[in-house]
Amino acid sequence: MFGFSIEATDAASAARVGRLTTPHGEVETPVFMPVGTAGAIKGVTPDQVAGAGVAMLLANTYHLRLRPGPETVAELGGLHEFMRWPGPILTDSGGYQVFSLAELNEISDDGVVFRSHVDGSLVRLDPELAIDLQEQLGADIIMAFDQCPPLPSPRREVETAVERTIRWAARCRAARRRDDQWLFGIVQGGLEPDLRARCAARLQEIGFDGYAVGGLSVGETHEQMLEVLAALTPGLPAGRPRYLMGVGMPRDIVEAVRLGIDMFDCVLPTRNGRNAYAFTAGGRLHLRNACHRLSHEPLEPGCGCYACRRFSRGYIRHLFLANEMLGPILASIHNLAFYQRLMGRLRDLIREGKLATIRHEFPVCAAAEL
Repeated sequence: MFGFSIEATDAASAARVGRLTTPHGEVETPVFMPVGTAGAIKGVTPDQVAGAGVAMLLANTYHLRLRPGPETVAELGGLHEFMRWPGPILTDSGGYQVFSLAELNEISDDGVVFRSHVDGSLVRLDPELAIDLQEQLGADIIMAFDQCPPLPSPRREVETAVERTIRWAARCRAARRRDDQWLFGIVQGGLEPDLRARCAARLQEIGFDGYAVGGLSVGETHEQMLEVLAALTPGLPAGRPRYLMGVGMPRDIVEAVRLGIDMFDCVLPTRNGRNAYAFTAGGRLHLRNACHRLSHEPLEPGCGCYACRRFSRGYIRHLFLANEMLGPILASIHNLAFYQRLMGRLRDLIREGKLATIRHEFPVCAAAEL
């Protein structure tokens, strides 16, 4: 039912191509997962998401717990039936959102009591409940409940979060009941290499099906992120999936793949699409710019997505200026396809032993806005 195998490696780096097998299908890695926070990829249908080449999605336990509630999702057939998405789904435990979105009232080793950003009501979340909620939702891969410290934070606070994350991870592991889901532990530790290493070692002692790197893409520099990953990933099990949470800039993805990361998620493709930005291999287009007014070109020449096959930059620019919802839809479809094309090319180049050429094919990894 579940499995993860390495099919190719890059001789010049730690990059690898893998195959993740789940109850809802196989996924080639490195993989990028669009974010369907509340059970939907904003602005696009499941068929359009699949048509862009997406194999796996992420949904969020925090948001689905607040509305419509996991009981409702379970009653309507579980997350796959609820979303009408036949492929694999991963759910984040909600730990990051508790600490970033909610008005925090109380945190202890027992769990967190916070005030909902939806209606202001008091809500509790702890490791056991996080697992129960995700088991009700029914995703293929679920995440342990963790404490994500903000950056920068004093070392003492980061160390407290690491120790709490480890204790909560053990409780999550013990609370697990379903055998048709994989459970990932989350490595915290801020920018402190020794704390990251300690957290990773303790999580491996507990034993998880995969290991995620949390607490990055929260304000650190690109170079700091790479320093953390370079120190951490060699200590993660080679035979288990490695997931870098919330990271989605193309150059960040490429460098993290070099360091051995297999899985990514981010809201960037659709958030940028809704705000008139289109990713291309050469850089990011701002579709409101006047230079696109009379352009007959597609968003990206050579792209086979629906938006590029059918419409010009000039027309899509018009849609944004006229506040027509089709503009964000088309830009989002293209961005989803771009990310899948990037990941596919990374896999091909790893297999060919030519990963270093990715920067020439995708200058966006270092390019400015066009």
